[in-house]
Amino acid sequence: MGTLYCNGNIYTLVQEGETVEAVYVEGKTITETGTVQSLLKKYGDQLESTIDLGGATMFPGFVDSHLHIIGHGEKLLRRDLSHFTSAEEMGGFLKSEAEKEYPGNWIIGDGWNENNFLDRKIFHRLELDELVPQHPMLLSRVCRHAFLANSKALELAGITKETENPPGGIIVRDENGEATGYLLDSAADLVKKAVPTVTEEYISNALAASVHDLISLGLTGGHTEDLGYYGGFEKTASAFKEVLNGNSVKFKAHLLVHHSVASDYRQSNFSKNESPYIEFGAMKIFSDGAFGGRTALLSRPYNDAPDISGVAIHQPEELKDLVKKARTLNMAVAVHTIGDLSLEYTLEAIRSHPAVTEERDRIIHAGLVRPDLIEQMKQLPIVIDIQPSFVPSDFPWLIERLGLERIPYALAWKTLLDHGLHCAGGSDAPIEAVNPLEGIYAAVTRRKPDETHEGYQKEEKLTAYQAVELYTKGSAYAINKEHSRGRIEAGFDADFTVLDKDILTGGPELILEAKVLYTIIDNSIQYRAFHR
Repeated sequence: MGTLYCNGNIYTLVQEGETVEAVYVEGKTITETGTVQSLLKKYGDQLESTIDLGGATMFPGFVDSHLHIIGHGEKLLRRDLSHFTSAEEMGGFLKSEAEKEYPGNWIIGDGWNENNFLDRKIFHRLELDELVPQHPMLLSRVCRHAFLANSKALELAGITKETENPPGGIIVRDENGEATGYLLDSAADLVKKAVPTVTEEYISNALAASVHDLISLGLTGGHTEDLGYYGGFEKTASAFKEVLNGNSVKFKAHLLVHHSVASDYRQSNFSKNESPYIEFGAMKIFSDGAFGGRTALLSRPYNDAPDISGVAIHQPEELKDLVKKARTLNMAVAVHTIGDLSLEYTLEAIRSHPAVTEERDRIIHAGLVRPDLIEQMKQLPIVIDIQPSFVPSDFPWLIERLGLERIPYALAWKTLLDHGLHCAGGSDAPIEAVNPLEGIYAAVTRRKPDETHEGYQKEEKLTAYQAVELYTKGSAYAINKEHSRGRIEAGFDADFTVLDKDILTGGPELILEAKVLYTIIDNSIQYRAFHR
């Protein structure tokens, strides 16, 4: 028995501008597209239900190609610091939150960004001690590559004046060698180990809250990296299996596997991909940090900090060894790389140990590319995960970091596409807002909604069609699903995102005005904005 979708503006994405009048689906798969009359004539006897779109616009299901699903859920459930525009506001909030907790309980916060403060203030641990004297506290910066800890947290972590910087991390110190509480990249792991382990219930609650939010925003799936952070591989993978069981909720999660738990994954029963809503992907590796904390690894120093060039989380030979490990586990790699030197090291590591499966290697972010690195990427079977919302969030302060000479090669999405490189679109939530319409808007305008200029590096703006492709065909290509997902075509998964407006033919502002009417996964309505 089948379902007919009709009376709407149905974009197939088979080619630009192509629409069909109706779609007929049997089970979880698109059977055929065409006119209502032709499909009724052919399949009328098998028709069980009809979804009248009421003039709405239907796309292949939107998929976020890079986010942290549990982390997004934590942001929904925990203390969100991303909206503060001054250090005073943030400090007052932390003080009031601590007063609600029993003494000794940890205060955990996410998303602070000193670039939103007029004075660009970064709290010192002694200032945090004054605000929160009775609780250990750990606050992650929006990029999640820099953290703030107060004295109680440092004490519980055993960080003293004599503590050496861990590999791939920096304990920022004052002129006397004392830790200031500002921790970069792996240095924060020393404190994270002191934070009480989360419960299975907590992980499941965060995951469930996240997935319900993602579906309400029109997302039918997401590629996520969570498996190395919540008490081990088995504990976290079990939460995904419990929540994404296909009964209470359908959502297609593609799970990257952090290198620290890759062997655990291969030794587990999960490697058999037993759930249709959970699949495991490449081995995730962090090569460097982020521009915001000046930990992205650059080939030349930062323009606004001539003594800093960033942080190599793994030295070149170590990075090669990790890629080699992935190959021995029969896995592709997905490497976080933002700075150009980090990208250079990553490409060399991939060339040294080529892929051993048909699964494609992934470059996550590619924040700064040089022309020579673009040419190198064109010679490799890789996919680039880009995050359009980075542009309005990081400009104009990114110009200060990189300088006018390098800025044309930063977050240069159109350049990558024009060179024939395959790109997929994501949010990196909870670092950025997860709403795919906001990402599409950012790709098209390269500015914030309240700004009126022509866009940061306006020559890098994408068309609305190109932007939508990132979240459909691009995300499918990234996981070798280009023949079953990302288009509305016979034989493809019946995953659809239905909007109340046609975001391909209206102006850019229409993208943000659009509302999700339906999120449909495997021919099953998982979200409905209203009842018809």
